[in-house]
Amino acid sequence: WDANYDKKVFRTSMRPLACGALSYSQATAFLGLQLTGGLAVLTSLPHLEYCFWLGAASLPLIGVYPLMKRFTNWPQLVLGLTFNWGAFMGWAATHGSLPLHNGLSVVLPLYAGGVCWTLVYDTLYAHQDKVDDTKLGLKSTALHFGLKNTKPV
Repeated sequence: WDANYDKKVFRTSMRPLACGALSYSQATAFLGLQLTGGLAVLTSLPHLEYCFWLGAASLPLIGVYPLMKRFTNWPQLVLGLTFNWGAFMGWAATHGSLPLHNGLSVVLPLYAGGVCWTLVYDTLYAHQDKVDDTKLGLKSTALHFGLKNTKPV
């Protein structure tokens, strides 16, 4: 979804799809391979039914993340919500449920901490693309907060 943008951003212009080293059909085949591998991992987890549905619940985040720079100043937050879903999956695979007490009360602080960490490091990382993102009309927390408000981090 981002190959046309990646071509226009200095840092990402040499990514395989953006520079033409990889075709869309090759990229689609690789995506299929990755999805198959992910499904194999998911189906190997204990408490399969619960883990399957919890894993499936992450798919909307996975699907919308690549589009977020077009619509919100907070794509790094969506990245954090997506990347750190594993906190829920690990607990569910171990315990077979996510009850409020001794479940979510343990996992939510871990998840929130991971989301915050991702928000911070990816905001700093996003500063590299600010000039190109501005030209392309893309958004980020780096642009939203600016250098002055992220310098202490």
